[in-house]
Amino acid sequence: MEEIPYVNISAQWCEEKEELLPIIEKVLASGQYVGGEEVPKCEKKIAEAFNVEHVVAVNSGTDALILGLSALGIGPGDEVITPPNSFIASTAAIVQIGAKPVLVDVCEDQNINPDLIEASITKNTKAIMPVHLTGRMARMDAILEISNKYGIPIIEDAAQAAGSCYDGQPSGSWGTVGCFSTHPLKNLNGCGDGGFVTTNDRAIAASIRQLRNHGLVGRDTVEKYGFVSRMDEIQAAILRFRLKHLSQLVQRRRENARLYRSILNLDVIFHPAETLLEFNTWHTFVIQVDRRDQLQEYLKSENIETSVHYPVPIHLQPASVTLGYSQGDFPVTERQANRILTLPVHQHLAEEEISRVATTINDYFGC
Repeated sequence: MEEIPYVNISAQWCEEKEELLPIIEKVLASGQYVGGEEVPKCEKKIAEAFNVEHVVAVNSGTDALILGLSALGIGPGDEVITPPNSFIASTAAIVQIGAKPVLVDVCEDQNINPDLIEASITKNTKAIMPVHLTGRMARMDAILEISNKYGIPIIEDAAQAAGSCYDGQPSGSWGTVGCFSTHPLKNLNGCGDGGFVTTNDRAIAASIRQLRNHGLVGRDTVEKYGFVSRMDEIQAAILRFRLKHLSQLVQRRRENARLYRSILNLDVIFHPAETLLEFNTWHTFVIQVDRRDQLQEYLKSENIETSVHYPVPIHLQPASVTLGYSQGDFPVTERQANRILTLPVHQHLAEEEISRVATTINDYFGC
């Protein structure tokens, strides 16, 4: 029985190479690999697609978070509210600038619970950073209401949510700052690390542009110490090409998700339904089940590859011991960490493969 891979990046290249290879060759032939025309062209197209005034391309999603936080003036002594179930980069970015992550538990859909945010706000709270996990946006209307009530800016960790919308409004356009990753595993992906920041604030965009390039003004004057976080020209050219195909890619993943939900026995296998306000891009398709580890081994024996995002919550990671949290502090996150399983949902899957995965899971549970 043929393997069903969790991801298939090489298949994407096979689909694109006739169109994409000349674009890459053009950049290579130009000799302009950093600081050329491709990055601003890419930024302009992303800004149009995501309905924001400014986009600043950087070299990773993690740097997007660090630069976004830094541009808001957040640093030592400040607190940032965020969930404990994201990839470690979300919390690491807060720690790297010297601020304190204040963790808030999540809803059944794995996104931060807005009903718990206000209780965690203190005089030191300088930002709320929801994470749009799996390509499903957090409840931004409720979070924005809290933000406006207390005058606290929102930083969207939208690394997994390029193209997602909530109530018709794109990810990255709700907060003061939106932070995206273009890692090869993302829906809008490069052929290496990359990321970008979205904002409607001209001053914030200017600050991030300066910070990503050593803090330089011109070539020889440094106004403030910054970073080296420029996006390479090749990555920008690739992203500008792939942006044109993002809606088609997302549609294929949405069709795969719908097919899963039509076959899986949802009385036994939990998967939160998409609400009327949500447009989910399905970066990942995550189910919640009992006996997760045993099911994963069974699927492996059936030549079906899966993953877990993420098996150890941030507050229980060894690096987080100084944050002061312990087992039991975030019961929903901890329960989900033992039950979540990520199924293949990439755009290169055939209907027969989706059906095989779903049917195999149903069979395992005897339903």
